[in-house]
Amino acid sequence: MAEKKLIITSIITGDIIQSRKISNSQWLPKLKKALSLEGKSPATWQIYRGDSFQVEVKDPSKAFLSALRIKATVKTIKNLDVRMAIGIGEKRFESKNIAESDGEAFVRSGEKFETLKKEKQTLAIKTPWPDFDQEMNICFRLASILMDNWTKNSAELIQILISHQNLTQKALAKRLGISQPSVSERYNRSHYGEILALEGLYREKVNKLISGK
Repeated sequence: MAEKKLIITSIITGDIIQSRKISNSQWLPKLKKALSLEGKSPATWQIYRGDSFQVEVKDPSKAFLSALRIKATVKTIKNLDVRMAIGIGEKRFESKNIAESDGEAFVRSGEKFETLKKEKQTLAIKTPWPDFDQEMNICFRLASILMDNWTKNSAELIQILISHQNLTQKALAKRLGISQPSVSERYNRSHYGEILALEGLYREKVNKLISGK
């Protein structure tokens, strides 16, 4: 009998910061749209307890990019932010409801999420690779200094760039209804280039670790 192939996946567990101060009609539809890019609910994502969520990103190398998209989406609403923990590992049981699925990725994501408030962090990761975790969590801590301070305007720009990375500044200006110099200013203020470089590093390292090369 052929041995069942283990599935390596990633899970993001998160919650909306300051959600009770703003009507959920302002942020909930946007969050649902961002999560739905990973698949259908409730198999791939679910929102629970009003402002908490869990989403599976089936390609672990894209988990940070997905977290960036969610972060930018939430921060397009003034005074809101999001806490997220990425967990990578095996998926041992898959249900039609993500809340009933199980495996190392779920456990790691949940465990790391529980430490975020105490550590005063908005983004962290837990994987089977401790050295990678140590390095990447330092990077995430530094990147969060920039990301946590994204303005509504910066978040709107980044949200578009993540989905349309090849858009020119001229096209961005037209889409946002602002001048091209204003696009350049928002781009520089958001430090998107540096964040994207970190995303590339993350993606490269995760792919190598999973492939064992």
